[in-house]
Amino acid sequence: MEPSFRESVDQMFNRAVGLMDLSPGLEEKIRVCNATYTVRFGVRLRGKIQTFTGYRSVHSEHMEPVKGGIRYAMNVDQDEVEALAALMTYKCALVEAPFGGSKGGLCVDPRDWDEHELEQITRRFAYELIKRDLINPSQNVPAPDMGTGEREMAWIADQYKRMHTTDINGNACVTGKPPHAGGIAGRVEATGRGVQYALRAFFRDEEGVKKAGLSGDLDGKRVIVQGLGNVGYHAAKFLRDEDGSIVTGIIERDGALFNPDGLDVDRVRDWIAKHGGISGYSDMHHVKDGAKVLEEECDILIPAALEGVINLQNADRIKTSLIIEAANGPVTAGADQILRERGIVIIPDMYANAGGVTVSYFEWVKNLSHIRFGRMGRRQEESRHQLIVGELERLSRDKGFDWELSPDFKEKYLRGADELELVRSGLDDTMRIAYQAMAHVWHGRDDVEDLRTAAYLVAIDRVATSYRAKGL
Repeated sequence: MEPSFRESVDQMFNRAVGLMDLSPGLEEKIRVCNATYTVRFGVRLRGKIQTFTGYRSVHSEHMEPVKGGIRYAMNVDQDEVEALAALMTYKCALVEAPFGGSKGGLCVDPRDWDEHELEQITRRFAYELIKRDLINPSQNVPAPDMGTGEREMAWIADQYKRMHTTDINGNACVTGKPPHAGGIAGRVEATGRGVQYALRAFFRDEEGVKKAGLSGDLDGKRVIVQGLGNVGYHAAKFLRDEDGSIVTGIIERDGALFNPDGLDVDRVRDWIAKHGGISGYSDMHHVKDGAKVLEEECDILIPAALEGVINLQNADRIKTSLIIEAANGPVTAGADQILRERGIVIIPDMYANAGGVTVSYFEWVKNLSHIRFGRMGRRQEESRHQLIVGELERLSRDKGFDWELSPDFKEKYLRGADELELVRSGLDDTMRIAYQAMAHVWHGRDDVEDLRTAAYLVAIDRVATSYRAKGL
């Protein structure tokens, strides 16, 4: 019997705490969700009152504010939202973002409504949460998730500011906003970029690479991506363009594309944007049953869309060395065990897709400080670099050295870091340090066989330490 997503999270939590020395009371405190608020509200649309159901769950307040996305999907329910909130607690602890875990959801299919209708729905949902302090810069800070994006975050931030007209930190009530509305450079690409940095961190770990039966680096590695949404697209694009990986398969709702020689990620993305799916892109590479491409041979498999796509039914047929969970919960607890027994290494969702919350943290800090990153120091950095370059060129002239700095080096060295470069640097640093913490447990303990257990051990220990420091 396949466990539900919530049962999977609970099983993985239990597996980790079984290896820890926690008091039963503290273990239970960390396990349970603090609170879940369910709201049912009406919006007058198309001549009648439409009623919607939404949730906001707070898993742990060992640190505040709590953080977690809001998803728009018809299958949202309390169990899923609470499981995702728990995952957010552990994710934030693992990457040392100073937040507790939260999650929100609204039972709505965004494709069923026009933009102005969706704005009315979003503002009313936000109103219900804001008036109960379930959206607040110092208490609960949402972000985009499945079915939501920059647009919805801008509506929520505006709604908050309408209701709290004197809150100078109003922009910090939500992250994932558009850059012109208090957002930060690099937020849209953040989760996909984090997947790339997570893989780079893994390939620096010789012992881990060996356990996966791989060698070398990302160059030439065959990659299959399930879901070419925001996360899957950016991960695939960066791996292909910057690391030399070959994207051999792309799986979408209406089938898949497979080409052993590699696919053009940008062209596929443009086609999907224009036609709503991959059908018609290329008959030569099109596979009607997309799930079959999940089972094609590759070096790295990136499930980047739905929960439970790798499950008890297909786990035996997965032919990859490494799975990186760009989505939340794409491998069920049952499948996880089968894959581990087969020697397939899984980089867990808690770590792999933490790029989003990491850059959300940077955006929140930016909103509270009311200044963009790099504004104070960028030109000073350029001036110092110019001094060195100028002195080297003067020495060359005065001493008659027969050399000059290459224009490419000069241009790169003289340019001070802008906000995007600083965000990427901070994300890279975060993903490296978090991986090292997991790998230290994975390689250092005989009773820890996989990265997921290692990630839970690191995260739960940090949450427990926070609670103990509070006197709990």
